Amino acid sequence: MGKGGMSSQGGALEPRDGEQENMAAWLVGVNTLRIQPFKLPTVGPNDVRVKIKAVGICGSDVHYLKTMKCADFVVQEPMVIGHECAGIVDEVGSMVKNLVPGDRVALEPGISCWRCEQCKGGRYNLCPDMKFFATPPVHGSLANQIVHPADLCFKLPENVSLEEGAMCEPLSVGVHACRRANIGPETNVLVIGAGPIGLVSVLSARAFGAARIVIVDVDDERLSIAKSLGADDAVKVSTNPQDLEGEVSKISKAMKGGVDVTFDCVGFNKTMSTALSATRPGGKVCLVGMGHGVMTVPLTPAAAREVDVVGIFRYKNTWPLCLEFLRTGKIDVKPLITHRFGFSQKEIEEAFETSARGGNAIKVMFNL
Repeated sequence: MGKGGMSSQGGALEPRDGEQENMAAWLVGVNTLRIQPFKLPTVGPNDVRVKIKAVGICGSDVHYLKTMKCADFVVQEPMVIGHECAGIVDEVGSMVKNLVPGDRVALEPGISCWRCEQCKGGRYNLCPDMKFFATPPVHGSLANQIVHPADLCFKLPENVSLEEGAMCEPLSVGVHACRRANIGPETNVLVIGAGPIGLVSVLSARAFGAARIVIVDVDDERLSIAKSLGADDAVKVSTNPQDLEGEVSKISKAMKGGVDVTFDCVGFNKTMSTALSATRPGGKVCLVGMGHGVMTVPLTPAAAREVDVVGIFRYKNTWPLCLEFLRTGKIDVKPLITHRFGFSQKEIEEAFETSARGGNAIKVMFNL
């Protein structure tokens, strides 16, 4: 089940004298979460035990709750949910030198093998044996405590809160996308989709120095939020493919020039078609969202204009940069946290309902 913990008895830590039993939010069925005991593995020499203090709800968590699956990953037995997290180190392994009990840390949720070709080549996010929080069968981090490798726990600067530390996970997607697309001071960026990932892509592109950022979405309120976070202009679009040509024209006017890079943070036929059509000849489309597993898009005309298409999967080596952006104030993620809940049976249910409804909820955060 990965480092996070286990549901079986073997090799597990029992609560120490006077210490409360470790509890976690378990996904046990469709639309069914239960707070139940969660036994932790022994702290290894290179591990730390962390008291979790902040956990955000991701769209993938909601997918698992509603359908017991996300993309090709299927929940076949009860699983602890959650992967966007930060906490306080409570115990360190014998070989850990960079952390001490009491340190506040943000946790990178994926444990790669470090032996395969992808890992050795530096692209550990593509490791086929990745053990990632709350990706079946690996348990997640919505728990009082978890055990995790120390080198995946990053000490928070003094002026960065635990909630902001938890936000490093979604922010990492935007940072990785900007790296993949080589965003810089001469880049005009189009962001399609003003959900949480679209919004962190706006924040990241601004921090990377993008010259101009235009965002498109179907929702006026989300577009308004995006502009308040740093987008230079916003274009409201529809879900109707027949409107695409007119919308591309509106995007061009809003950009006041060519679109160098488009981030599709949705991943639907319509959004990817818009991205390919709106991006200038020789530009780049970065597919960030994965809404549709299979898409029918106008790839041939885009290829004739030498529009490059790149994908991203999660992130790699992003936590230090995210924390530096937060420390210096180049990125402020606090406005994205719209709802907060405690860690009780009633509150975890209400929190997931709030996140699933969408509306004015951007990032729903647990405070443990």
